[in-house]
Amino acid sequence: MEPLDQGAKGAGPDVVELLRDHGIQPSAQRVAVAKYVLRTDEHPSADQVWHSVRSGFPMLSRATVYNTLNLFVEKGLLREFILAEGRLVYDPKTEPHHHFIDEATGKIHDVAWNAVQVSDVEKLPGFAVRDYQVVMRGRKLPSA
Repeated sequence: MEPLDQGAKGAGPDVVELLRDHGIQPSAQRVAVAKYVLRTDEHPSADQVWHSVRSGFPMLSRATVYNTLNLFVEKGLLREFILAEGRLVYDPKTEPHHHFIDEATGKIHDVAWNAVQVSDVEKLPGFAVRDYQVVMRGRKLPSA
């Protein structure tokens, strides 16, 4: 299984410019959330984002985090997924890719699009497929 390149779009020095480029007014709260969520290799939930960001922004409310994450999704900076039952997570990697969930740790790993072959999705009878991904579950093997 081929891992996905971990370079996140928020890794550059100017998060403010990135937000503006996506039509988002860069308030201090939005910049703080963006600096975390666009640079992480994790697939955090909204509560995980809130806990991580509020250490440097103690007055940050959960509602602000949820609203900011929803805005980032709407503007194409993040994708949201339900990869585990009842667990909505955010992914800064918006290019097509798959996911592997390590059942031992719960960690979600990105898998390059071309590492998994799925054929004839467009020809699925009775369905108009707009988007798809493969979510695999198992245990990550120790590195050799």
